[in-house]
Amino acid sequence: MEAGNRALHSLREAQTNLDSARNWGLWDMFGGGTITSLIKSSRMDRAKQNMEQAKYDLRSFSKELNDVSMVINLDIETGDFLSFADWFFDGFAVDWLVQNRINRAREQVGEAIRRVERILSALELE
Repeated sequence: MEAGNRALHSLREAQTNLDSARNWGLWDMFGGGTITSLIKSSRMDRAKQNMEQAKYDLRSFSKELNDVSMVINLDIETGDFLSFADWFFDGFAVDWLVQNRINRAREQVGEAIRRVERILSALELE
């Protein structure tokens, strides 16, 4: 239970930072500037750190459960080109590509949270 709760905490932190990155990304798409891009990038970096911690926590949780297999891809990589492009070709098209990556990561984190919550609920019933 503790390992699952640690994973859930990491996932929720990632979700918070991805939500913030998404909001700053929307602002960036519609007229933001360098400061907006900097804040968005910072939130994306924090979310990536949270997701790396969540991967570690999920592996620990899976090992403790032994009979539960969880394969979750939590990846917010925007790639070197998109990161470079987001700063130097700051325009709607690049911002839109980055925003899509943020939204995909948000969906993956949301699904991971639901899976962990279901498993924890099942464990509480036993």
